[in-house]
Amino acid sequence: MEGVVKPVYWTSRALKDLEKVTRFNATLYGFSKAIVIATGLRERTEVLENSNFKEIGAVDEDFVHLKYEYRKLIHHHCKITYREGKSKIYINRVFDTRQNPTKNK
Repeated sequence: MEGVVKPVYWTSRALKDLEKVTRFNATLYGFSKAIVIATGLRERTEVLENSNFKEIGAVDEDFVHLKYEYRKLIHHHCKITYREGKSKIYINRVFDTRQNPTKNK
């Protein structure tokens, strides 16, 4: 069964998270590698546009208390949290799993 193709939209919060993750990775691996990782994170979300996104990511248990169903993708030590909207798939958070888990709320 084919679903409706919805574009991926990065929220301002997710973009700020991506910037923080990139800075963190730059201190660990250097700027060039950090850019490769950030680009990989962006590309990883593109798969959501052309498929049934509910079959790709698992439900994000950290966000079950909220109004919407949030799902997650994992890529290079990072958790990407997203949800379906009426016309878009929203990327809500990007979290480096090596950080303090309480920051991911």
